[in-house]
Amino acid sequence: MRKDFSPADLPSAEFYRLLTAVVVPRPIAWVSSTSVDGVDNLAPHSFFTVASVTPPIIQFTSVGRKDTLRNISARGEFVVNLAPADFLAEVNATGTNFPPEVSEFDAANLTREASLTVSVPRVAESPAALECRLHSTLAMGDCVLVFGEVTHAAVSADVLDGSHPRIDLLGPLARLGRDEWGHLGPVQELGRIRRSDWPGDFRRRAERQA
Repeated sequence: MRKDFSPADLPSAEFYRLLTAVVVPRPIAWVSSTSVDGVDNLAPHSFFTVASVTPPIIQFTSVGRKDTLRNISARGEFVVNLAPADFLAEVNATGTNFPPEVSEFDAANLTREASLTVSVPRVAESPAALECRLHSTLAMGDCVLVFGEVTHAAVSADVLDGSHPRIDLLGPLARLGRDEWGHLGPVQELGRIRRSDWPGDFRRRAERQA
């Protein structure tokens, strides 16, 4: 039996909490940006994904018009830093509603690292950073989708297997419902089934072995 929920019958904040509890886990874009006054901003955004392969474009959603969105709109560049599990407290702290003149880098005692292709600093404590130039924005209800073309990727050699980032060494945080955060659990490798290898009568492995 299921319980039904309709956005037409619930306050938007309540339905939002339901959505964020079932659209899980959500990767976190730890976005650094710089204001026109030169203040470096850093904030976590959990509506985040890849938007295009060629050109490489990533996308995050600003829920409301916040400092990150204002800075990116004015300067046209930003950095998405991977949010590592070892820095959960700092990632959470950078979500505090500081006034625009306060830098979350300084408030959370994080280290700036110069980027290669943009003027916005990276987070030195993050094992991976994607430098971006603003591609476009799209207003969607009370939110704004921000699309950034990736101009450079910087990944710590400590988390690489050759040129491939190892997920167990990256240790990414994920956002869940309420005030819940997720860490990397068991990882399972499973290749996509080619049409030529389709078994015909598809059954789960346990059923086939019974």
